[in-house]
Amino acid sequence: MSQAHTTDILIIGGGVIGLSIARQLHKSGVRDITVIDKGTCGREASWAAAGMLSPQAETNELDEFFEFCSRSRAMYPQFAAELLRETDVDIELERTGTIYLELKDDGPGELLARYRLQRDAGLEVELLSDEEVVRLEPHTSASVSFGVLFPNDWQVDNRRLVQALRAYADRNGINVIENTPVQHELVETSRVTGAETSRGTIHSQHTVLTAGAWSSLIALGDFDLPARVEPVKGQIVCLTAPPGTLAHVIYSHQGYLVPRRDGRILAGSTTEHTGYDDSASSEAIERLTRFANEMLPATLLETTDSWAGLRPRSTDGLPILGGIGGLTGVTIATGHYRNGILLTPITAKLIADRIVNGVHQKELAAFGLERFSSVAGASN
Repeated sequence: MSQAHTTDILIIGGGVIGLSIARQLHKSGVRDITVIDKGTCGREASWAAAGMLSPQAETNELDEFFEFCSRSRAMYPQFAAELLRETDVDIELERTGTIYLELKDDGPGELLARYRLQRDAGLEVELLSDEEVVRLEPHTSASVSFGVLFPNDWQVDNRRLVQALRAYADRNGINVIENTPVQHELVETSRVTGAETSRGTIHSQHTVLTAGAWSSLIALGDFDLPARVEPVKGQIVCLTAPPGTLAHVIYSHQGYLVPRRDGRILAGSTTEHTGYDDSASSEAIERLTRFANEMLPATLLETTDSWAGLRPRSTDGLPILGGIGGLTGVTIATGHYRNGILLTPITAKLIADRIVNGVHQKELAAFGLERFSSVAGASN
């Protein structure tokens, strides 16, 4: 692409959020869609994730964001089945559940309070004795005090999800442009009309900003967004073990273990504010490996790989979805932070409904940019 290009929908950012929005728009009848990425589609946070779908295991507050995450999790069985039919790629949705462990040397923790809160709210959750934990997961640490089973907290293979979404784009004529950074969006009289890229101009009827941790680096003319998205590095160690060593995703206050069907076990993760440095560190690798060896017999595990990714965190840690006040022809979907994989299907549906049908669901108001404007106004 070395000259001006025109498309109905331009999606800036080809991770799971951008690719899933492209798929949903296509399924809604849009045929002229272009996805552009500064590198290879899906090879940033989407590729580096662990694929957990765990709103219950990770919350102590049953608020609007928890409900949003839970709704997206409930969409995954149909989402996975559709992708398999459409692309022949199995994203390996595992529904065995998640077990959160309290270890004997943890001291007073909040896991029991989390269990009671969710039990009293009528959510499916089960308190496990140490003997019950061992019965379900015989290889786990001998220092377990008790556990909580979240049977509806699942996982997918996030890399297979990337592959499925990319396969859908390729099979259905969605134009994908890779290794092409966007320099800035084009704004004419308060309307976004496309983007200037390293390889030329792309004009569009509607532009969708889904650039993850890089979203705040893409200028919107003279318009300043009321919130920023920053990169937060997370590192993961990949170990191999005999298939079936773990049946569930395992959490503790030290981290998590995510088993894959082929015997891989992902140990994660870190939270590091290092700007756009996504290099893995030996200290993090050592800590995560030590954690895995404390949770499972070291004789079963062999460290085979490690990596890091940059998760997009908004100012308040919640996603940014919907329109950009003062501008037309543009939608934003970014800031998913640690929940990008989990929130993929619901984000795609909400954004496609907004663009195609003009539907403004309540979640777009709850997680829209307006919340930052109101905070700023209250502080002035």
